[in-house]
Amino acid sequence: MKTMWAPWRMEYILGEKEEGCIFCKGLSHQDDLTLFKGKITMVMMNKYPYINGHLLVAPTRHLATLDQLSKDEMGDLLLTVERSVGILKEVMGPDGFNVGLNLGKVAGAGVEEHLHFHIVPRWYGDTNALTVFADVRVIPEHIKATYNNLKPSFDQLDI
Repeated sequence: MKTMWAPWRMEYILGEKEEGCIFCKGLSHQDDLTLFKGKITMVMMNKYPYINGHLLVAPTRHLATLDQLSKDEMGDLLLTVERSVGILKEVMGPDGFNVGLNLGKVAGAGVEEHLHFHIVPRWYGDTNALTVFADVRVIPEHIKATYNNLKPSFDQLDI
């Protein structure tokens, strides 16, 4: 029997939810999951990822809906998503991506008060019956190792 280890997921499922906005906290102090802090956008790793390299791209301004974004923010946000996908391609070599945002709790937004895109890299064979039957995902690399692999590329990001 093989053992699958993804303890950070269970912490999220069973644990108390943090107070305050994770994105604003990630901007205000040294956060060990924030990969990029720009003037208009930021990129952080999902603390409870669906798979290695699951990133969150958000405006630095605390807002919840698309219509609150300025044109500059919209442009920079999409540019940051595109550049993040490029970094993931280069560093991790996925076969594809799921990219999107969940607006509102009913749509699946875990942090509904701060708009953010999810970028989820995908590889052939990265899903199996466990995902369907047991609500379990297998994450083969520790989140800190993924962070350490991605951070040098995000340090060079200029948006």
